Amino acid sequence: MIMDFQVVVLAGGTSKKLVPLVSEEVPKALLPVANRPVLSYVLELLERSNLKDLIVVVEGVGAARRVGGWISGAYVDRLHVEVAAVPEDVGTAGALRAIAHHLTANDILVVSGDLVCDVFPGAVAAAHRRYDAALTTMLCSLPVSGPLESGSSSGKDKTKKPGCCNIIGLDPTKQFLLYIATGPEIERDIRVQKSILRAVGQMEIRADLMDAHLYAFKRAVLQEVLERKDTFQSLQQDVLPYLVRSQLRSEVLLNGAPHSEENSHDKVVPRNNQVMLSQLVAKKTTPSFHELHVMAPDGSGAVRRTHKCCVYIASQDKYCARLNSIQAFSDINRDVIGDASRLLGYSFSAQNNIIHPSAKLGSKTTVGQNCMLGEGSQLGDKCSVKRSVIGRHCRIGSNVKVVNSVVMNHVTIADGCSIQGSVICSNAQLQERAVLKDCQVGAGFVVTSGSEYKGEFLAKKER
Repeated sequence: MIMDFQVVVLAGGTSKKLVPLVSEEVPKALLPVANRPVLSYVLELLERSNLKDLIVVVEGVGAARRVGGWISGAYVDRLHVEVAAVPEDVGTAGALRAIAHHLTANDILVVSGDLVCDVFPGAVAAAHRRYDAALTTMLCSLPVSGPLESGSSSGKDKTKKPGCCNIIGLDPTKQFLLYIATGPEIERDIRVQKSILRAVGQMEIRADLMDAHLYAFKRAVLQEVLERKDTFQSLQQDVLPYLVRSQLRSEVLLNGAPHSEENSHDKVVPRNNQVMLSQLVAKKTTPSFHELHVMAPDGSGAVRRTHKCCVYIASQDKYCARLNSIQAFSDINRDVIGDASRLLGYSFSAQNNIIHPSAKLGSKTTVGQNCMLGEGSQLGDKCSVKRSVIGRHCRIGSNVKVVNSVVMNHVTIADGCSIQGSVICSNAQLQERAVLKDCQVGAGFVVTSGSEYKGEFLAKKER
């Protein structure tokens, strides 16, 4: 059944929120999570779900070329991927609008390329078909974030806090989405359609769930909304709220058949209600509030038109996070070599770490648990690495401390440096005795000898 779905992966481009981690050479999709591009986690999740025919949408021609080159090398003979370049900063809805002519299946699965999770998309697809929904969105528990102060992070999780991402309204059965607010909308009053509240009776408000950016759409519904609402830029902030608000006064196509116009003189014939009621009895299912709403007379005689917005709520033992900020980049790297190491598929050593066989360690150098050391990297004498990821072919001198940090590929770190809670991008250089705390160092940047930085973005100035 899931094979009937067409899959679109929205891989982004060079997100401004991730500067200086991203660049023209390293678009968002290729940012490393435990020394693998973040996009690989979604692609392998889809592959394991037997979804191997994909459209990967990338913002910017240069970024699309780099992502496509990586995919063709890493997944040759494994996936059939069409990489589509769209203009930069068009938003998720704009990206889908740009490739809408490629969408031909009855149902479309849309997945964010920055999603790192172990929830199989087939579960979302099954819920979507079961309820004959126009939209089904996956919700999961909020990821744990932090600690922001690396100095206070002694490996204890007490300082980590989940952040508030969305306000979600659910019906009592937790099958239908009644309300969703994200980002700046969260600060406003919650306004729910009266018709929805009257129809459903009560609504459960949740602030502990995250919209995972994994959606199933009826293609006809998605394409019509994108075409008619040409100012919509975001799936989460525009398309979803619109479909949720209008589900009891639907204006969209269902099953490819257009509804009658708003001023139609079509009448609700009592026999239609009897037919629907007999069908529900035959199926021995409890009617949804949408079906009850259609059957209930309102005195106007007009045909009531509805569509269903459903949810699939992942179980709490599943891991689900999005790499959509610098903090999230650090958090996900920490998790994937820690509590969520099952996502990696690698075997950890007896010391609960992963050290590539070609890596070399100097005398009295220690690499602690929940660490990763990449291919060809070398550490000098008396170094200490704790809860960190070090990439490929790095050269690290003696007496260097790396704690709660991510060091990408081909980084040079000279003797006596101290790095805490920081991200060091590829080809950067740290000269002797440099001290970094809670910093992000851009690709190719040189941190001079003896300098100390705290909470800084360090990157080359653009020409």
